Amino acid sequence: MSRVLVTGSAGRLGRSVVSTLAAAGHEVIGVDRVPGTPPEAAVALPADLTDTGEAFEVIARFRPESVIHLAAIATPFSFPESVIYKVNTQLAFNVCEASVAFGVPGVVVASSPTVIGYGAPGGWAPAYLPIDEEHPVRPWNAYNLSKVVAEQTMKAFAVAGTTKLAAVRPCFVIPPEEWAGAPTQSGHTVRERLDRPELGGVSLFNYIDARDAADMIAVLSEALPELPNGEVFFAGAADALARKPLADLLPQVIPGTEPFAAGLTGTTPAFSTTKAERLLGWQPKRSWRDELKEAS
Repeated sequence: MSRVLVTGSAGRLGRSVVSTLAAAGHEVIGVDRVPGTPPEAAVALPADLTDTGEAFEVIARFRPESVIHLAAIATPFSFPESVIYKVNTQLAFNVCEASVAFGVPGVVVASSPTVIGYGAPGGWAPAYLPIDEEHPVRPWNAYNLSKVVAEQTMKAFAVAGTTKLAAVRPCFVIPPEEWAGAPTQSGHTVRERLDRPELGGVSLFNYIDARDAADMIAVLSEALPELPNGEVFFAGAADALARKPLADLLPQVIPGTEPFAAGLTGTTPAFSTTKAERLLGWQPKRSWRDELKEAS
């Protein structure tokens, strides 16, 4: 058993991460400004990690073996752009700096698939499909720009210190209650996203069950000592959140994707998790087809 500190522990992904780590026998310290950290956490601590002093105090107090940094303003345009950028970048910097300063062995930082730039108002098309970690990034709003900065912050501290760091880009996270009909972070239900392809199409129909994302993060955290420092991984479901093949749907919602989408036959998703499978031995287990049936 090790001590793991999870920031953003009350969030839609954080809750599953806390539960997954606790079930594996770890002592979990949940840190979040708002209530909602699962009771499996040994400690649920309210703290503002945008304050450098508080960030250092939390790491110094608990001296965790690893840190999972999920805290962020997670929805684009939900606050003024300057606020989103300031909060998210400050959080990433403070957590990484404090972790390295106190010799935390491993840190995982949450990024986002939005860094590649889909949904840009001036138009966007992928360089290729399926999309992997080598795909160019092209941020166009404060949220995805802040996630690019978070990744670069992680890589900078990976160069500067002995702490092992990595970033994960979880696809559109769906926790258990949202399979049962609760609104997703976009305000629509999962069924609405399936019934109206224009809702999920802008993000290339990506998604992941929160429990699968938590499993991936747990595996990544354990594997950090054996990985090159500063790696980035996509985490997504093995299928697309769509009723039809993306070869048919993507050209309808993102013009110009016809030649790239042609290979996405059947249920093949637009985002590849081959790197996580190869380096971590991780594969997603859950599909919307099963989860929606169980929630009915």
